[in-house]
Amino acid sequence: MSAPSEPRGPIRIVLADDAILLREALAAALTAAGFEVAGQAADVESLLRAVEREDPDVVVVDVRMPPTNTTEGLEAAREIRRRRPGRPILVLSQYVETRYAVDLVREDPAGLGYLLKDRVTRIADLADAVRRVARGETVIDPEVVARLLGRPRRHSPLDELTRRERGILGLMAEGRSNHGIADALTLELKTVEGHVGQIFAKLGLEPASEAHRRVLAVLTYLREE
Repeated sequence: MSAPSEPRGPIRIVLADDAILLREALAAALTAAGFEVAGQAADVESLLRAVEREDPDVVVVDVRMPPTNTTEGLEAAREIRRRRPGRPILVLSQYVETRYAVDLVREDPAGLGYLLKDRVTRIADLADAVRRVARGETVIDPEVVARLLGRPRRHSPLDELTRRERGILGLMAEGRSNHGIADALTLELKTVEGHVGQIFAKLGLEPASEAHRRVLAVLTYLREE
């Protein structure tokens, strides 16, 4: 299916976190940033009911939810996508858990995001992530990407990448398009396209036409090395 386009009106959000003070603070910040918080939830069951009732544009959910506070939020995200394929979801996490980030985008990365809670204290970062997943993009926290790229490996093809190519790969893994990478690094688009081609060639990955497919390929490769 094609990626969703960002709604013309305010983006409607259902927000789930069992910490009521944080949830209320996030709701207030999102509202102040121009979003509409259509529903809130403290557990998975109430989250699923709210999504069915409100049909939001984006679901924002904590990884760790009651009753065990392990991966209930992640499982809820998968259930929402099973019921409503392509529904944009932004998952929040207190810790850098690279496995969760990779698992989240493995099946269909379009409109999915994984952001650390430290990042949401900067409302501009949170708002940007919500808008990007609403547009069907993939958003991976830069700290998660840095962990993936920095893991020790034996005989990794990543060793063949130049410093510039590693920087571009990191931005790709965050979900940035070639245009976004060019803007971030103040490079010509053709220069970025050339680097991307070299990266895929060195990693043995076929270039894909859509940004979220590139993210899936890169993260899958990094996880399996």
